[in-house]
Amino acid sequence: MSIVSISRTSPETVVSDYQKLMNLAQYKKTVSPDVKTILKLNLSWTLFYPSCSTPPWELEGVLKTLQDDDFQDVVAVENQTVVTHPWKGAYYNKWLPLLKKYQREFQPLTDVKWTVYEPKSEMMVMDEIFGQVLVPEMFYGNNVIHFPTVKTHGHTTTTGSMKNAFGGLIPKYRHHAHKKIHEVLVDLLAIQQEIHPGIFTVMDGSVCGNGAGPRTMDPVIGNLILASGDSVAVDALAAKIMGFDPLKIDYIKMAHDKGLGMGDVDQLEIVGMDEQEIKNLNLKFQVSKSPVIKWDQRLRKKTMNIKWLHHLLFNSPIFKTFIFASGFYHDRLWYPTTGKKNINEFKKTEWGHMFDEYEYGEFPEFKEVKEWNPY
Repeated sequence: MSIVSISRTSPETVVSDYQKLMNLAQYKKTVSPDVKTILKLNLSWTLFYPSCSTPPWELEGVLKTLQDDDFQDVVAVENQTVVTHPWKGAYYNKWLPLLKKYQREFQPLTDVKWTVYEPKSEMMVMDEIFGQVLVPEMFYGNNVIHFPTVKTHGHTTTTGSMKNAFGGLIPKYRHHAHKKIHEVLVDLLAIQQEIHPGIFTVMDGSVCGNGAGPRTMDPVIGNLILASGDSVAVDALAAKIMGFDPLKIDYIKMAHDKGLGMGDVDQLEIVGMDEQEIKNLNLKFQVSKSPVIKWDQRLRKKTMNIKWLHHLLFNSPIFKTFIFASGFYHDRLWYPTTGKKNINEFKKTEWGHMFDEYEYGEFPEFKEVKEWNPY
């Protein structure tokens, strides 16, 4: 039976709460200190926004736990997207001083060797969409710990452990996955289970995201953290807490049906919280779509069967117009207005005060990330 641990938390106790949470989920049965452990962080926005990306206390809680349990070989990674920058994101989300404190390296996946991988499992759509599967060479034979947050997503209803693999196993052209995003996430989990000896997830719900995820959400104080060695199970419980039926979310149902994890919350062993309290948890979240996601879905759907037009829009320099529009909307319009207003309200909360207590550190010196062809 899949175990998912869940706990109430607070800014005063969150770091030690993560340690208890991971042990309740029996994390050392999933990830062994005998091999390298990759910390797959979650950078959904280069800029800081509450509930959007891995918060510093989530990272510190795991780093301290691994240090106390004598994990020697640990590296934190994140990738580049058309709208995020790994080094700048690590700075604005305050990861770098923590990694320095615990003597762990930050490694952008833009600067590692990727190799072609032939999955043993039958792929649903990876071959059709990408032609081949590319995997960072450093991933083979090593553990991975995922660091998602509890939030909604305009493409997938919710996002979590399974979606967090998106940046680790697709180096570029990721926007093409939006055609069949649920199937892609299931394929990625199957690949992970082939290449990693252990997959573990910690999910931060201290501050959750409701609405037009994964970026332009309304922050909601949740005071919750979750962990599991079953990616499907932790995503299912998080979905249930947000107010959704997990088995009505395609990527969870597909993964459950394929035997990749347990998506039925009633069949989980949930530890750390009283059963009745868990039943009463319902944040009543609603999914909405930002204009960027709305138009992405609309254009892809309308041009799907007009191959020349679809190719022109998404596989040519015209696509750079969409990239510019996304960056302009998020960084220049929404963030300085609604985003700043929400951040100012967040800063008045205990979690906002805690975020302010963490240091940015010095702005990193880095080799400029590769300019990958986005088409």
